[in-house]
Amino acid sequence: MKKVLVFVTDGFADWEASYVTAELNKPGTGYHVQTIAIDKEAKTSMGGLTVLPDYSLQDFSPQMDLAMLIIPGGTGWREEKNHQVKSLVDYCFERSIPVAAICDATTFLGEYGYLDHHNHTGNSLAYLKEGAPNYRGDEKYIDEQSTSDGNLITANGSAALEFSRDILSKLNVLQGENLKEWYDLFKNGFIKR
Repeated sequence: MKKVLVFVTDGFADWEASYVTAELNKPGTGYHVQTIAIDKEAKTSMGGLTVLPDYSLQDFSPQMDLAMLIIPGGTGWREEKNHQVKSLVDYCFERSIPVAAICDATTFLGEYGYLDHHNHTGNSLAYLKEGAPNYRGDEKYIDEQSTSDGNLITANGSAALEFSRDILSKLNVLQGENLKEWYDLFKNGFIKR
């Protein structure tokens, strides 16, 4: 089974990766979702959920069959210590392992230049520029809920479903009509009025 790692911090936005992790962890997908953090101390999400990380950054090994790194947003990105994940992001970019970031995690990517050469989105262009003084990706910014360019998926904080849809497509878990039906169900519900 290939691993999909979700990087968690204190204050991570738990809802931003919840749709996709539930789908990825279903039997038969070939993926197993696990969590990683700067250390193995319990992390508490914005919603008050406590997560005990499966791995610390120090535990990460190239022997893991890593299929994707998912980075939720949240309040933890204001803490410099969480930027230690840059080493894992570098590892992924160097090996063409997809990275999916949403909300303030896109601001983190912007600060370190990961967005400069890829089409991307975030909470807004102004928000990215304010939160990431080293960001130079203006020309590649796309005003969309979620966007996928090569091995990079980015989304704004209101786009958990679109973010999930792009991840499911990238990892070939759902495609075509099945993906469209999945997205429509969660976006519009069972009851159509």
